[in-house]
Amino acid sequence: MYRNSIKELIKWKLSEYRKPLLVFGARQVGKTWLIKEFGRTEYRQTVYINFEEEKKMRDLFLADFNIPRIISALEAFTGHKIVPDEALIVFDEIQMASQGITSLKYFCENAPQYHVIVSDSLLGMMLHEGVSFPVGKVDFLHLYPMSFYEFLLAMGENGLANILENKQFDIMSLFSNKFIEFLRYYFYAGGMPEAVATFAENRDWQQTREVHNKILLAYERDFSKHAPKEIYHRIKMAWQSIPSQLAKENRKFIYGLIKESARAKNFELAIQWLLDSGLLIQCFRNKTPNIPLNAYQDLSAFKLYHNDIGLLGAMSKLSPRTVIEGNLLFTEYKGVFAEQFVIQQLRLNNNFSIFYFSPDTYSMEVDFIIQNENDEIIPIEVKAETNLKAKSFKYFCEKYKPVKAIRTSLTDYKEEEWMTNLPLYAINTM
Repeated sequence: MYRNSIKELIKWKLSEYRKPLLVFGARQVGKTWLIKEFGRTEYRQTVYINFEEEKKMRDLFLADFNIPRIISALEAFTGHKIVPDEALIVFDEIQMASQGITSLKYFCENAPQYHVIVSDSLLGMMLHEGVSFPVGKVDFLHLYPMSFYEFLLAMGENGLANILENKQFDIMSLFSNKFIEFLRYYFYAGGMPEAVATFAENRDWQQTREVHNKILLAYERDFSKHAPKEIYHRIKMAWQSIPSQLAKENRKFIYGLIKESARAKNFELAIQWLLDSGLLIQCFRNKTPNIPLNAYQDLSAFKLYHNDIGLLGAMSKLSPRTVIEGNLLFTEYKGVFAEQFVIQQLRLNNNFSIFYFSPDTYSMEVDFIIQNENDEIIPIEVKAETNLKAKSFKYFCEKYKPVKAIRTSLTDYKEEEWMTNLPLYAINTM
């Protein structure tokens, strides 16, 4: 299995300004596997401590933050000499070790010769109560579910993946049916590594869904285990409302769908808890497409997407039959899976600021509007079918005249005078 984030880890290793690295993300997105694979391929030795499993090591940092003492303790525990620049030190589930996060400051200041990676879930980061976070002393890497490109590689479709990576649109159109076939598979399997590995091994639909359900059950157990008791039930209600929220024609989050007469003040903390855990993606409304977009966002209007399209399908009870029966997957559910797919791929680019557009003065909406690293504002219209009528999108382009506009659909790549049609499966190439 290949993860693009390996490139970021190699860049971190080679940087002269390297600091201890915190790899974080939602549970089950593959943080531990990624770090171990990085250690296996890039270092002579990996010193791995999982503080959830190794209870006797949890007090490692309590006595003091003397790095020679800490290294000596690690050597005694593992039975191996730790050679600077040749060994990777990995602290997994760091939230379980008292003062573990604080220790990173001292690795940064007093022992930069040691390569240290800390793995923590976003949920874990919320559990560091009363701990001073080493601001400015840590590098960060946010890991998300696998992209469609990574999914193709996991499925053994290296040729399709290379075409996608190299943006070979002329060749891409020749294999459009095959791309769409694997896009349907991705809509079902999603990007959680265990589910992808299960599907890639034998294309067992039921077994893959069982993996999804196991992950969802683990998430809900986290609610009861870690969430404040006073908002536990609201977290669960908000979480379970996501499929119905997205199934609406207008996907703006409506509190009344959680519970009749529900209000923002009753569920804001619950939703924030889910966002902080990395289980949801929030997309705010933008009212005016000017730079910077976040200066014109409406904090009271937003959409909430799932963290993974496969898990959304499991919550929505999406059957394998829907995937197998051609374009039914793209025409049902009002295109919700197409939008979920697009935002899941777009957020992999850290340079994008992502919103949806809807002004105050008239009734229209553009699915997504992004600001890229060049401060270009790009509207994106998501069409789940091959029917490409989009009045709001065209009106936006005529009124605001963006330098670039993207319509993504199941049709082939095509440049037009006012916009570019980008195949849905190639949205990550923009």
